[in-house]
Amino acid sequence: MKGKSIMENGKCKIKNEKKELNLKEICEYLGIECLADKKITGINTLTDTNENEISFLENPKYEKYLKNTKAGAVLIRKEDANKLPSGVTPLITDEPYLKLALLTKLFVNPPFEEGGYQINTTAKVHSSVIIAKGAKIGANVEIMPNVTIGPFVEIDEGSVIYPNVTIYKDTKIGKNVKIHAGSVIGSDGFGYAHTKDGKHIKIYHLGRVVIEDSVEIGANTTIDRAVFGETRIKKGSIIDNLVQIGHNCEIGEYSILVSQVGLSGSTKLGRNVVMGGQSATAGHLEIAPFTTIAARGGVTKSVKTPGVYSGFPLMPHKSWLKLQGLLNRLLKKS
Repeated sequence: MKGKSIMENGKCKIKNEKKELNLKEICEYLGIECLADKKITGINTLTDTNENEISFLENPKYEKYLKNTKAGAVLIRKEDANKLPSGVTPLITDEPYLKLALLTKLFVNPPFEEGGYQINTTAKVHSSVIIAKGAKIGANVEIMPNVTIGPFVEIDEGSVIYPNVTIYKDTKIGKNVKIHAGSVIGSDGFGYAHTKDGKHIKIYHLGRVVIEDSVEIGANTTIDRAVFGETRIKKGSIIDNLVQIGHNCEIGEYSILVSQVGLSGSTKLGRNVVMGGQSATAGHLEIAPFTTIAARGGVTKSVKTPGVYSGFPLMPHKSWLKLQGLLNRLLKKS
């Protein structure tokens, strides 16, 4: 193993500390006028934030969350500022999303740091494995050659990590999880804000990935970390090779994702959802429990009623079969 130190069966005392910045310094960096003097430790959504965090309002459909937000400050347009609760500092800008993107850079932690980490004495870790500061490897874990484990990653007992897997910082992996060769867990999602002259400004993803117990992840699959909060794979899920799961997705218990499935950010699958090969979703939608999306199905809006669905645009599988039969008859007549 490559790293500075190992603490076997001891308590890892290295803390994953939050950054703390002054709101005046943040406003100066963003070019925003602000007189408030507050300590800020992070960024979060309007619903999940606290008095030491900054949030933002870009999309009007989230305006309903303003009145109850606990944020210390909110990036917001001038016309919406009077909708904030008392005590919440408005950060006036005509580009809240762009300012958010710029702000994420201030709160991102180093992607890799050397330092002490904890490995249970019953774990089997190949000598070529690279382990970063604060990582914790549980009992009977097996980690195969050329794996890289980022800062403050936790891998619980009985899990197996196959060769050439990369696990980014802060990822939490449960018990009896299998991650097959070449997979990447916790990389940044595809998130950018755009300037008026067309430049792309990266949004640094500050959340993490949580993989619950008894999940199996196939080879060369990628699971993106959350922008804020978590991307979560719930217990018992089976994910095939070459699957892409975007930031802030939630995969319900015992779901199955077949090869080349692609989930856009903030997709939420209920329990026992099955997605066939090359099916995909648009972002910010939900699929009801015990729903099956057939191969190459394209989900563009939430599926609220369990069933079997096919095609693009998506429709009930029986309707799709009737449509194919009708098209075949029309072709024969032409």
